[in-house]
Amino acid sequence: MTAMCDVAFLLLTFFILTAKPKVDDPSHATVPPSTSYIPVPDANMITISIGQAFGKDAAFFSVTEQDVRKEALTEMGKKWGASFTPEEQQRFAVTPVFGVPMSRLKSFLDTDPAQLKDFPQTGIPAGDTTNVNNNELYDWIHMSRQAEIALHSKILNVAIKADHAEAYPEINKVIAILGKQGLFKFELITSLKAAPKK
Repeated sequence: MTAMCDVAFLLLTFFILTAKPKVDDPSHATVPPSTSYIPVPDANMITISIGQAFGKDAAFFSVTEQDVRKEALTEMGKKWGASFTPEEQQRFAVTPVFGVPMSRLKSFLDTDPAQLKDFPQTGIPAGDTTNVNNNELYDWIHMSRQAEIALHSKILNVAIKADHAEAYPEINKVIAILGKQGLFKFELITSLKAAPKK
């Protein structure tokens, strides 16, 4: 019995240490089904979620590495004329996914963590894809890719997670933004469904 208890506690410890908490996705995107399964990598990944927020299309942004998030925030602040305290930078580094414009990002970071779920995330402005100089989503992708190269000498992969009922023009806008950066290879996140029986 003692040996069985030891094994049980070892297994329990293993599962606790390897478990990943579920990230609350503010886009609430219900992805379309697919019959094939290729897992999305857990590292070196940008995920752009597209869903509805307050009755309109909205884009949400996530990058896997915390140091890349912090560096991208610093560079975005330089471009968009915002400064962030070390505390705000640290809070952003541990925020897995967000969807607020730069004009409201400080308010988002200054909100109590217990209240963040109620913060109105209206999405990151994608703007006009022909004018990338005034496109926040373009800049977040670009700054994160530059930070990954500078910090880890690696290339970030990109995945798009869109709601199954999302209109194609909004998804096409994100694809056009990726194309402006020379990114023509990316993942599309879907859910797994059983293949039809023959």
